[in-house]
Amino acid sequence: MTRAAPVILQFGTSRFLQAHVDLFAEEARAAGQEVPPIVIVQTTRDAERARRLAGFADPSGFPVILRGLRDGVREERTVQVRSVREGLSAAADWDRLVALAVEAASHIVSNTGDTGYAVPEGDRAAPREDQVPASFCGMLTELLHRRWQAGRPGVTMLPCELVVRNGDVLRAAITGLAREQGRDVAFVAWLDKACIWANTLVDRIVSEPLSPAGAVAEPYALWAIERQPTLVLPFTHPAIVLTGDLERFERLKLHILNLGHSWLAARWHGQGDAPDQTVRAALADAETRTALDRVMAEEVLPGFAVHGMADEAKDYIATTLERFANPFLDHRLSDIFGGHPAKVDKRIGEFIRWVDGSGKAVAMPELRALAARPS
Repeated sequence: MTRAAPVILQFGTSRFLQAHVDLFAEEARAAGQEVPPIVIVQTTRDAERARRLAGFADPSGFPVILRGLRDGVREERTVQVRSVREGLSAAADWDRLVALAVEAASHIVSNTGDTGYAVPEGDRAAPREDQVPASFCGMLTELLHRRWQAGRPGVTMLPCELVVRNGDVLRAAITGLAREQGRDVAFVAWLDKACIWANTLVDRIVSEPLSPAGAVAEPYALWAIERQPTLVLPFTHPAIVLTGDLERFERLKLHILNLGHSWLAARWHGQGDAPDQTVRAALADAETRTALDRVMAEEVLPGFAVHGMADEAKDYIATTLERFANPFLDHRLSDIFGGHPAKVDKRIGEFIRWVDGSGKAVAMPELRALAARPS
């Protein structure tokens, strides 16, 4: 029997994935690579996201507009993304989704939000043959089980959720759920050994969605993927980096980009500035820009230096400050301030603990004061 042509299954209709993975696939196709078509799966019943499915099915594709600064020069270009073949609703198109997962999927991409790996009580038992699981993890476990039953090889998971070591976390969630559901031990072993669960880090600011599909994003992008011996990616792209040290990329993003955002949000809140002030407007204030430059140069950079990352941090700081000044991006500090204490502990407190753990003394007076009084 002739096998179906491979596809990339993408769980999540987010504007981020449209301007990241889907855009990369389109640019790889334009460069002459043979890239499997992408099928996007809506896992929720959200009506707004359902409207995007028609846009995904349009053979003319959808636009991704890239706007921002690159090396101090304004850049704006539009890419018509045709790498996506169709959009499916897991609830309405379950049989079609099962067929693709069993026979055609070579890679599975996901971006299911902060609670995407949560499993509701109703999904903790194996579903009936005609039952569609409610959660992403429930769906993925059932789809992979049917693929295993059909004697098909494992697939490669490329999760894009903002979870540290997201591939490891997703594998633990799926294998744990399979055990809880009483699945065959051979299936659990297949999940663990035959499937590849890549740890990845994504980095791109996507500022707004377009209707019915498409997005506006900054020019900068990174998809760092941890190397594994048998990992084969569906395509290559200049923004995709295979690395044996994913933590270095995670630290740079968390303790420079995210730290800088929280430092600006704390300053905005403490000074009682305008409710709608943006990151760009904050950096346009000479006093704020000077203060942020000082924190980066005198506290952040020395912290990275004790871990042998001075050159990487210096370059990433320069790139980050240029991204913050993006003239097309309205990133409100009030949005960044949401959940501020937890963000400060993760972005700044963890940085201090990491630096102190080196055994070398780095003063960091401003960051230490902010970590001690995050609210």
